[in-house]
Amino acid sequence: MAVLAVAVVALLVRVEDWRDYAPVVGGGGRQTTVGHGEKLSGLSRWLTTVDHKDIGLMYGVFAVIAFAWGGIAVVLMRLELITPPSDLLATTTYNALLTSHGITMLFLFGTPILAAFGNYVLPLLIGADDMAFPRINAIAFWLLPPGAVLIWSGFFLPAVEPAQTAWTMYTPLSVEQSSRGIDLMLLGLHLTGVAATMGAINFIATVFTERGEDVTWANLDIFSWTILVQSGQILFSFPLLGSALVMLLLDRNVGTSFFAVDTGGTLIWQHLFWFFGHPEVYILVLPPMGLVSYILPKFSGRKLFGFKFVVYSTLALGVLAFGVWAHHMFATGMDPRLRASFMAVSIAIAIPSAVKTFNWIATMWNGSLRLTAPFLFCVGFVGNFIIGGVTGVFEAAIPVDLVLHDTYHVVAHFHYVIMGGIAFAVFAGIYYWFPLYAGRWYQRTLARWHFWLSMAGTNLTFFPMILLGYAGMPRRYAGYAVDVGPVELFAGLHQLATLGLFLLVIGQLLFVWNLVTSWLEGPRVTSDDPWDLDDHPTAAREWEWFRRERLPALADGGETSEASRSSSE
Repeated sequence: MAVLAVAVVALLVRVEDWRDYAPVVGGGGRQTTVGHGEKLSGLSRWLTTVDHKDIGLMYGVFAVIAFAWGGIAVVLMRLELITPPSDLLATTTYNALLTSHGITMLFLFGTPILAAFGNYVLPLLIGADDMAFPRINAIAFWLLPPGAVLIWSGFFLPAVEPAQTAWTMYTPLSVEQSSRGIDLMLLGLHLTGVAATMGAINFIATVFTERGEDVTWANLDIFSWTILVQSGQILFSFPLLGSALVMLLLDRNVGTSFFAVDTGGTLIWQHLFWFFGHPEVYILVLPPMGLVSYILPKFSGRKLFGFKFVVYSTLALGVLAFGVWAHHMFATGMDPRLRASFMAVSIAIAIPSAVKTFNWIATMWNGSLRLTAPFLFCVGFVGNFIIGGVTGVFEAAIPVDLVLHDTYHVVAHFHYVIMGGIAFAVFAGIYYWFPLYAGRWYQRTLARWHFWLSMAGTNLTFFPMILLGYAGMPRRYAGYAVDVGPVELFAGLHQLATLGLFLLVIGQLLFVWNLVTSWLEGPRVTSDDPWDLDDHPTAAREWEWFRRERLPALADGGETSEASRSSSE
């Protein structure tokens, strides 16, 4: 597969005009520029568009809706966990919400929201007119809504129970449960996997073949590097997940025995799933790392410290991510020598992440810091990522993992990276590029409230889970009024975590309110340099496009007032 991928890339690089589908024009030449012409208005525009910017916005709206669905699920779960008995939700409902929350946040929020940034911004950063395959780009997005409907269908179809397998879908549980909600969920996951794979092919082709003449591998921006590596990971991991899902569907509906217990099928599923599942973590975290590496220097008055080493560490993460999957299986009884090798690689993969962390800190050191909302979220990302990363190093050690496996320590580690890291980088990107795609300013006071509520809520929610893990609280339990440990301690820590969740909810409601109201009535951007980057060594190509394409249209009939300038950070 690796040789084939290299061969395809080499072929695409060498063949001229390989994506030329325009008719021949006078003189024997070909018109290769992709144009979108006059856009339709209303709903027709959004249903038929192949413009990368429109598709990026649709990805973003879809991801926010999915984020709301997953957030509602976790609010109900945390309300159940306030008291030890299972007295609010039925255990089956709790398990269904647990399953939906995990799959929604990973497949319907995490990947699409990063595709939103990639679609809107990457062509602008590399000087491309559009994505390499505009129509395939649109198809990839339109596979997501039906995928979401299938994944969530068990909650609103009267004769179907939702899946209760958790997001890992471990066998034999996922084989033996008879609900058709599981089959529908598996089909929905197939659609999201196909969408992600099509998007990855598009991003790779775009970076390799659509760069502007002055964009080389040496000066390619760090965000585009991370999207490129992420796309390569998707190509090698998502097809494997699709194959495992096909086998699971066959076991459930045809009577095959790929994952039969007596032939070691439960371990086979775990190997197949986690060979996808751990690269998926870096599929989700690499573009946010790119966002932070790209945005943080803008408000530090300096270039990114050690740019080449950040790129090298990105490539290292992309490769090493495929060599650590079995650290999820230390408790399964595998050969100790095999466990030791996976432990070594799992600890070693912390080194590239540490390189990035030290480079972010060095970038800020003695810099001219501006405490804007994008900068604050970048700093919050770094702080939360350090906690998430260090707890992950603990779990990579076999003796520690055997004690903490399947406890709330794992939940805390994962969510410090997902919510405390990835979501914070996403918020930084949204605020940084809001003037670009909205042509208006957001409310900076609400943005700062959003940051502080999110920062306090994240740590108040997930740090108690670290202590819960050390105390022995198992995860995926709807009730804990049993003799599994200090119930009073469990209840107190769960109540703190639930309080933190409510802070998070308030912060995200402020975020959505700020986004919607600012988009509709925020002060218009009237400056061709909204973030005052011209005096810093960090000016970026996307703002050149903004000056050339968006600003004249905004100025023509737009509002001009001092408020638009004073509303900036």
